[in-house]
Amino acid sequence: MPDLKRIPVIPTLVVLVAAALMVKLGIWQLARAQWKEALLARYQAAATQPPIAYPLVPTGHDLLFRKAEGFCLQPTAWRVEPGRNLAGEMGWRHIAACRTGAEGPGISVDAGWSRDFAMKPAWSGGKVAGVIAPLPDHRSLIEAMSRRAPRQATMLVAATPAAGLQPSAPPSIADIPNNHRAYAVQWFVFAMLALIIYALALRRRLQGPR
Repeated sequence: MPDLKRIPVIPTLVVLVAAALMVKLGIWQLARAQWKEALLARYQAAATQPPIAYPLVPTGHDLLFRKAEGFCLQPTAWRVEPGRNLAGEMGWRHIAACRTGAEGPGISVDAGWSRDFAMKPAWSGGKVAGVIAPLPDHRSLIEAMSRRAPRQATMLVAATPAAGLQPSAPPSIADIPNNHRAYAVQWFVFAMLALIIYALALRRRLQGPR
């Protein structure tokens, strides 16, 4: 009969705690999967709704993929971001920060796509119709997850581009990853392997030299 007194207490506790943590992470990933699936369902429903006025206050993820119409009184600044056109070609999105009124919240408009990073669109504003998409966010992951961090801003991807530009690709739900269930399986497998490997090592220790 194996001598149970030979079971190392600290290593055993470490392995059990680690396995429990892996299982907890797997359960958390399953909860994240349910949240992501519900979010994608809302996005799919939003894409079929009639257009709304843009911007709305407050803005945020609840408006993503919704058709909208806004009015850019005057572009006050431009920025370029990597992006694709309707044909899937890589290039640059030209995004205008727009004034909407004396005291308006302002909007961001993806006025179109080009291959030229340095291009200066000749667009003075006007009515814009398109789809609401996330505004590219260059904050670090830690900053974005901070409770004090503002919600991710949105922009209106124009269906009709400014002169000299091509239409930018509208946001696609297919581009949103949903791998949480696969991650959950990985964590459960890691926990099982850790327990099996430690059990085999412990069995060999208890059996002693042959």
